Amino acid sequence: MNLSPRRAADALPALPADALPALPADALPADASPALPADALPALPADAPALPADPAQLTAEWLGAVLGVQVSSVRVDAVGTGQTGATYRITPTYADPAQHPHTLIAKLPSQRQEVRDRVAVGYRAEHAFYTRVADTVAVPLPRVHHCDISADHTEFVLLMADLRPAVQGDQIRGCTEAEARVAVRALAGLHGPRWCDPAWLTFEGPAMPRPDADFARGMGDLARHALGVTLGSSLGDRLGAEDRATLTEAADLTAGWLGIHPDRFCLLHGDYRLDNLMFDPATGTVTVVDWQTISVGLPARDLAYFLGTSLDPAVRERIEAEFVEVYHRELLGHGVSGYSASECWTDYRIGMLQIPMLTTLGYAFATETDRGDEMFLAMLARGCAAIRHLGTLELVRSLA
Repeated sequence: MNLSPRRAADALPALPADALPALPADALPADASPALPADALPALPADAPALPADPAQLTAEWLGAVLGVQVSSVRVDAVGTGQTGATYRITPTYADPAQHPHTLIAKLPSQRQEVRDRVAVGYRAEHAFYTRVADTVAVPLPRVHHCDISADHTEFVLLMADLRPAVQGDQIRGCTEAEARVAVRALAGLHGPRWCDPAWLTFEGPAMPRPDADFARGMGDLARHALGVTLGSSLGDRLGAEDRATLTEAADLTAGWLGIHPDRFCLLHGDYRLDNLMFDPATGTVTVVDWQTISVGLPARDLAYFLGTSLDPAVRERIEAEFVEVYHRELLGHGVSGYSASECWTDYRIGMLQIPMLTTLGYAFATETDRGDEMFLAMLARGCAAIRHLGTLELVRSLA
């Protein structure tokens, strides 16, 4: 595997902490269970072990204090190859053979200090989501047993249910129509219950806040820099001339695009794609993970990003109108009103610019891996095809 340091260390300008998107997700293995309401998360005793900073501190003592049971021993195994965090499966041995979780998943910060410092805003976002948002929306989530963060946001722990036998989506392979349908319905469960909730306008958790004019201009500059890094790389050499032209125009439109339809907003997942979805083959259900990229903006950005990056272009062209209708009907079922099907379709077309913005930022800041390059290439190629097919650039130019 080809590994190299983060590409953009010298190429990109200094970035405000609130503008830095978290990078591709930690792989979570998996068994779907309901999320605990935030106020149900147990408080640790005053003499409980400190916030674990590394897997050696995921001890029987710490786990017992979190779960409120006596744990005799634990086995801790690394899971996945997360680029912004480190994920572990914990297998406890309990003193009491009563019914307790057989295995759990613990998510910690990256074990590299420079990464922790750089993406602390993502840890803050995920902590804010699970402790302040999760019980107010209807998106399917893993059961959370404990979530804690340090004052400077660089130390973080999330203890959740192991989702096995669910399996992580494959961003390179793409998804089936059945998988896409269940993911689209789940997404409406995030957006619908708190559609245009004014509380989002002052919510301090997002990795990307609702953009004002200055923020949008800054993100536009950053999008152009990130695109320069992408096009100047070996991955950029593999992009065709048509895709390169599409990406260039999309970056130039980013600032204006972020300001379109400011009256329609909700909390976005921000990186709603297959690698962040766990599919249970037995039940046909999905569980959504990795909430480090939450932001506030036009809801259909999540929908466009998912369908545009997850489906073969020919399949997407055939089913996207139906799936946008599915999403719209689900929103209405969650109480959304005054939002027409035609407005939803237009917002979906507009939202396609989420793909080049987030994907080039992710590529520019990510550690280089062979799989990562294949993933980014697939996402960019599919996204550019969708942007051209839907006339997104022309639409955005007319509205921005």
